Amino acid sequence: MATSASASLSKAVKQQYMELPQGDKVQAMYIWIDGTGEGLRCKTRTLDSEPKSIEDLPEWNFDGSSTYQSEGSNSDMYLIPAAMFRDPFRKDPNKLVLCQVLKYNRKPAETNLRITCNKVMEMVKDQHPWFGMEQEYTILGTDGHPFGWPSNGFPGPQGPYYCGVGADKAYGRDIVEAHYRACLYAGVQICGTNAEVMPAQWEFQVGPCEGINMGDHLWVARFILHRVCEDFGVVASFDPKPIPGNWNGAGCHTNFSTKEMREDGGLKAIEDSIEKLGKRHSYHIRAYDPKGGLDNARRLTGHHETSNINEFSAGVANRGASIRIPRNVGQEKKGYFEDRRPSANCDPYGVTEALIRTCLLNEEGDEPADY
Repeated sequence: MATSASASLSKAVKQQYMELPQGDKVQAMYIWIDGTGEGLRCKTRTLDSEPKSIEDLPEWNFDGSSTYQSEGSNSDMYLIPAAMFRDPFRKDPNKLVLCQVLKYNRKPAETNLRITCNKVMEMVKDQHPWFGMEQEYTILGTDGHPFGWPSNGFPGPQGPYYCGVGADKAYGRDIVEAHYRACLYAGVQICGTNAEVMPAQWEFQVGPCEGINMGDHLWVARFILHRVCEDFGVVASFDPKPIPGNWNGAGCHTNFSTKEMREDGGLKAIEDSIEKLGKRHSYHIRAYDPKGGLDNARRLTGHHETSNINEFSAGVANRGASIRIPRNVGQEKKGYFEDRRPSANCDPYGVTEALIRTCLLNEEGDEPADY
């Protein structure tokens, strides 16, 4: 398996420099989503003092013609700080700054789904929508070969790897541990992690997060994972079906509840939402991956713990359904439900917005309403 050349650089030598004092200056790494809707970009600027809030961070710009977001003749794009986290790589007082992207005319870039997501979240904030997203990913070498797999052939069939322990079952745990601790340091609302069904596949969970925070925290958790993998010389893939054949794909199961669902008798509100989702399946499939459903079509086959992309289904404790009601929720008659359709490379802003539009704003049909 191939690893990157930069991974072999001496980390001890680098550490000599990272321990140098930086005076009163602060490094702020600005992060944004590029024109693919799933790639992340970043660059750093020096601030004269530690920012205490988003308002303390200046707007910035970048060359959109190099990120699939504009033409070279009119390439400047605006970076608007949206959420700030501690930087686990440079450490305090340095910051990670998640940004929205605006075009030259101050309108949202095509892949800036945060603005409309925030708008609908504000419309329903009195219902206190909570989300938890389960992010699956696969560790690959720089040659695209899964980490730890034999160079010619395949590991043993799926079965012993899910939540596995041992060198022959868990591939790449160092990356998982580093990512988990880095997220905790940054202030990301990470709540767990486990090895997944396919070897070299893992999952981390973020939440519960209310409203727009879900998208902010998941995107930053993804950025931190990419950055950790860079240090180890490997690649984190969010491809929904990285290995064709009899191997599990990768999703981003999304758990959703409102204040009403979490209170006694909330099962009725859960069932009402599921009924609305059943009437709007094609709209959600389009919103659940960056290619309008084409990526998910490789994963949602009805096999390997997935539903069929062309059919809507729901059930208690059913991992082959579009919507799963956890068994304890069915017993307690309150709680949340899990939408198992979003792909691993989904935009969490798009997913959470779609759930709000259908379940709480009672939208119908194949197109979102314009508010």
